[in-house]
Amino acid sequence: MAVLTITKNNFQQEVLNSDIPVLVDFWASWCGPCKMFSPIVDEFAEENEGKVKVGKINIDEEPDLAAQFRVMSIPTAMLFENGKAKEALVGVQSKARLEALLK
Repeated sequence: MAVLTITKNNFQQEVLNSDIPVLVDFWASWCGPCKMFSPIVDEFAEENEGKVKVGKINIDEEPDLAAQFRVMSIPTAMLFENGKAKEALVGVQSKARLEALLK
């Protein structure tokens, strides 16, 4: 499954109503660490297809979602389960650290 682009228009459907965990990457195009983290997120999505849904939120395009979840630094990876934010990781993370979230 490709990484989804999450917006306020599809957030409810894709994240809150998902029947599997959802990893959301909050990012921005001008953010150097975000550019380093993006291929890690993409690879994680490919390798965990069916176990987790992965989406990205551009904070410049969706500032309300970033504010709603108190995203102060990017990249921030946030895991949602059963419609609730379960855990957040700030900064570039390894793929192994993302996989540990699913345990």
